[in-house]
Amino acid sequence: MLRKLKDSPYVRLILGGMILSFGLYNVHSFANVTEGGVLGATLLMQEWFKLSPAISNFVLNLFCYLLGFKMLGKRFVWYSLISSCATSVFFALFEQFPPLWPGIADYQLLAAILGAFFVGIGVGLAVSAGGAPGGDDAMALAFNKLSGIKIQWIYLFNDLVILVLSLTYIPINDIIYSLLTVILSGQIIGLISNRRVEDIELQ
Repeated sequence: MLRKLKDSPYVRLILGGMILSFGLYNVHSFANVTEGGVLGATLLMQEWFKLSPAISNFVLNLFCYLLGFKMLGKRFVWYSLISSCATSVFFALFEQFPPLWPGIADYQLLAAILGAFFVGIGVGLAVSAGGAPGGDDAMALAFNKLSGIKIQWIYLFNDLVILVLSLTYIPINDIIYSLLTVILSGQIIGLISNRRVEDIELQ
């Protein structure tokens, strides 16, 4: 029974959403670091083109999920929906409690490392089950299947591009901590989701 629960994709999707939202609420909400991926791109477009993240985030995520659907099939969409909903529900739940470390922004190195572990483990569990809690996760899964490149290197490339461009408006000190976060989280995601996407039955 316990083995079946451990191997269940639904358990990994929900547990991953819980861990991810815990880290986002208790660490990322207070740490003064930016993000790579879709979130970083929306912040970049807001700074460059004064485009509201409400619009750019929706468009970019929609594009990434459509790409994931085309490459990975219907089950991917279902799993991603569960993962995204779990993340949102748990985040709303955690918001009902005071943050555990409200002063963590004063310790950027600690925040970068701790945040990376929560994001890496949470997203890694969802990805290993074949779901994607965010649009950039969907894109990474799709390109992993298309190219065979390990998913952690796809995350790293995407994040590096966004972070380098973000130097146009973010101090380099903040970028260094952000770079540490995305490198660590990407490697953790790769370690946890150690199966190639084509080995996961998504269709």
